[in-house]
Amino acid sequence: MRPAARAVAWSAGLAGTLLVLVIVSAGLGPVAIPADQVARILLGGLAGVANGTGAVPADPDAATAIVLSLRLPRIALAAVVGFGLATAGTVMQGFFRNPMADPAIIGVSSGAAVGAVAVIALGSLVPLGIETAAFAGALVAAFAVYLVATRGGRTPVATLLLAGVAVQALLGAVVSLLLLLAGENLREAVFWLMGHLHRSDWGDVAVAAPVVLLGFLALLPFVRELNALLLGEEDAHAVGVDVQRTKIVLLAAASLVTAVSVSVAGVIGFVGLVVPHGVRLVVGPDHRVLLPASAFAGAAFLVATDTVARLGAAELPVGIVTAFLGAPFFLYLLRDREVYAL
Repeated sequence: MRPAARAVAWSAGLAGTLLVLVIVSAGLGPVAIPADQVARILLGGLAGVANGTGAVPADPDAATAIVLSLRLPRIALAAVVGFGLATAGTVMQGFFRNPMADPAIIGVSSGAAVGAVAVIALGSLVPLGIETAAFAGALVAAFAVYLVATRGGRTPVATLLLAGVAVQALLGAVVSLLLLLAGENLREAVFWLMGHLHRSDWGDVAVAAPVVLLGFLALLPFVRELNALLLGEEDAHAVGVDVQRTKIVLLAAASLVTAVSVSVAGVIGFVGLVVPHGVRLVVGPDHRVLLPASAFAGAAFLVATDTVARLGAAELPVGIVTAFLGAPFFLYLLRDREVYAL
């Protein structure tokens, strides 16, 4: 099959898997709702949106209210965040030519953590909401890493990586200091750092979804350049790639997608690391197929893991579940496969 046809086939299959997971997840909880009823409720909600009357009817029955007002916003945000983190992870792994890379590698997650924890720990001294502060902190951290690593109009990958490690260490120290100052707000700050979706609403989805989608669409035209970068910068330049411009676009779009994802859901690990690597083992390293397939796989993965987190005897932050599932899987890959060759 041609790459375009393979990309469509894999994307369609994974999108179908995601839809099934959404329906199953929306029916699970203290009040179980059959899958066929969930499907009818979702279709009714879509019809309401199309007619301009809103997704939730004015006088919904109990099952409709549970699905559309309580469960679906969280599920939708999980899909959006998983889509974004897997997209950014795929780009970072291709950019650095290392499947060990993830969206946090240039300090975006650490910057978001500083912003969010500062608001929680210092309260009114920081006149911003948690999401806004996290988003701003993430972008500032990414921009700082880029400035440190760029000299004479060039941004060497090795320098960028080292700058990211240094900035992450510095921001980690800042977060630790803020946690010491958090006092009675310590629990809330730690919970945010674990990654969470339990307070999700349609407002979060409305904020994150357009940014993630625009970032993904901005990255799609650069899949051939990502393939060329796998050969090395000199070879990519030899085949006509504007290497520096491509780096700027890839870093900016991936950082923006990561920033908005972390700002609305906290620090959720392993999605951007394990999902792209696992998908690459199945579909191959061609980013024309790998990027869209990883994005939909990331959405499905986070919906599934958040469902597990939500259904436990004590509701867990989803970041804990992704770590429990992702770390053993990645250790298996390290043990039984060669992960250093893209």
